[in-house]
Amino acid sequence: MIRLLAVCIAAVASPVLAQPAHDMANMPGMDHSAHTAAAPATDHSAHTMAATGIYGAYPMTRDASGTAWQPDASTHSGVHGSSGGWSLMGHATINVVFDRQGGPRGDDKAYVAGMVMGSARRDLADGGTVNLRAMLSPDPLMGRRGYPLLLAAGETANGSTPLVDRQHPHELIMELSAAYSRRITPTDSVFLYAGLPGEPAFGPSAFMHRLSAMDSPEAPISHHWLDSTHITFGVLTGGWVHDNWKIEASRFKGREPDQDRYDIEEPKLDSSAARLSSNPTANWSLQASWAELTSPEALEPGSDETRWSASATHTRVVGTKGLWSTTAAWGRKRRTGGETSDALALESSFKPNAAWTLFARAERLETDELHAHAGASHGDLETVGKVSVGAIRDWRVAPHLKIGLGALGTANAIPSGLEHAYGGDPKGAMGFVRFVLN
Repeated sequence: MIRLLAVCIAAVASPVLAQPAHDMANMPGMDHSAHTAAAPATDHSAHTMAATGIYGAYPMTRDASGTAWQPDASTHSGVHGSSGGWSLMGHATINVVFDRQGGPRGDDKAYVAGMVMGSARRDLADGGTVNLRAMLSPDPLMGRRGYPLLLAAGETANGSTPLVDRQHPHELIMELSAAYSRRITPTDSVFLYAGLPGEPAFGPSAFMHRLSAMDSPEAPISHHWLDSTHITFGVLTGGWVHDNWKIEASRFKGREPDQDRYDIEEPKLDSSAARLSSNPTANWSLQASWAELTSPEALEPGSDETRWSASATHTRVVGTKGLWSTTAAWGRKRRTGGETSDALALESSFKPNAAWTLFARAERLETDELHAHAGASHGDLETVGKVSVGAIRDWRVAPHLKIGLGALGTANAIPSGLEHAYGGDPKGAMGFVRFVLN
């Protein structure tokens, strides 16, 4: 398995490593002070990078995971190149983490997590754009039980019992997608996106791709309210972009990935989602979305789920090289015959310079999965909270490689109904080494 992952990483990275890296937020011609129909292309010594987004005539920094948007003031760090009319990009983030979660339901674990991503884009003479994207993760190497994370719940470790107080590993293959967009006026375009796996039109960008969240190695406990559909084995999304607005709808497989993290599962378009997005200024990105999931939980095949989400992300340049990104998000889910539960998340990442990153997250959610034990998936609805704060120091050790040292601390707020099980309000901590190819 390690050999397979190494081969995949090499395949993604090798076509582009000979080309210079670029920070798209600082490219000449990328003006974030106001929206333009299309930012001018920038001529580099090795190749010409497209300056518009995949799905329309807006700055390419607006594109995030799947078909989601982020503020135009965001960055697209990566190693870029070109071949035969295709624009290529590679990026990787790997975290080596030691995790310690306190209390009687806590645990310790050392593990590796992250992602390796590659994309290829071709702009056609008729105004169309084709984009191919692949993303891999080393998460399965940590084992089916994932890593300790108090108050997290969702999916199953072995196909028979729920996973509680642990974050599940993501799939080896996180995305294999293709997209086609077509300009129909200077400010309008239509697009089609397909993935196996892929990400449907629901929620904000997935947490490992959000600038406000990606620096933390800790998954949000609100993940299953906001963005857990980011790995879906079968998704088809169609949409329309008008200037700074986007409306889109998806058909996708509602069932979460099974406990086998190495396979590609059979696609099935049995669920629906719709999302309205707006970038009113270069610093803001807003979205509201809805989804109807058919049988999302393997342990409850007869139960469907409805979800709603709304979020706002603000990103701004600080000084000459700094960046500050913050996301506020709300999610709601309601099971067939079950209760409605809400989740709130506020997260922020501040990079005053190229060396340091400070990040924080606060969450509050209602959950009935923390009483779960063998043979039962739900108990009383409880309101829990979590606050995490951390920092990273990065060093550029090669033209395309950064290594960082980071740590975070977590405080959990436990309701009275769960205090005995958790031993009060336990704390948690993570120390990690980060490797970034960009």
